[in-house]
Amino acid sequence: MEIEKNYRINSLFEFYRPLLTSKQDSYIQLYYADDYSLGEISEEFNVSRQAVYDNIRRTEVILEKYEDQLHLYADFQKRNQQTDSIRNYVRKAYSDDAKLNQLVDELENTEEK
Repeated sequence: MEIEKNYRINSLFEFYRPLLTSKQDSYIQLYYADDYSLGEISEEFNVSRQAVYDNIRRTEVILEKYEDQLHLYADFQKRNQQTDSIRNYVRKAYSDDAKLNQLVDELENTEEK
């Protein structure tokens, strides 16, 4: 469960990072992406562990709220699933069609840009 939560928060963070304050950004980056402890973050910013904990929890709620309203992450996941389905179908039914395979490759790479 904890791994799934970490993955979700990191994913939401990637989509909604520009909407966060610099402090929210720093705390989430350090805690989830860089695996800092609450104590390490509190020392870094010269605040209490409780202040760091509260900020991280509030930021998690904010990230979930953004996702509830904007659906960027959910839409991204749907597009990836659809692209995977297309890729699998093309591999099975049209493996020799170089142009079609190139178009699917370009579609897959569009999300990465």
